[in-house]
Amino acid sequence: MNPLEQVSSEFAEAGVIVKARLERVEMQMLDKLVEGLGHLGIVTTTNKALGEVMIQTTKQCWPDLKEAIENMPFEIEFI
Repeated sequence: MNPLEQVSSEFAEAGVIVKARLERVEMQMLDKLVEGLGHLGIVTTTNKALGEVMIQTTKQCWPDLKEAIENMPFEIEFI
């Protein structure tokens, strides 16, 4: 295995991608709040019309990020 493939596979094991749905009007707020948490994760809109987002984080950061998201001032559904 070449060194680049080894590094790539190591990082693949560390990442977490979570899909979620929320009200469209709250999407920007979610992005700003997650960004303000010291970069625990990155929010990407996947379907604006349906309010669907993808949250990229690490296995180590996910528990803290999940708790923070669940306590945000709006409803969010993990899908």
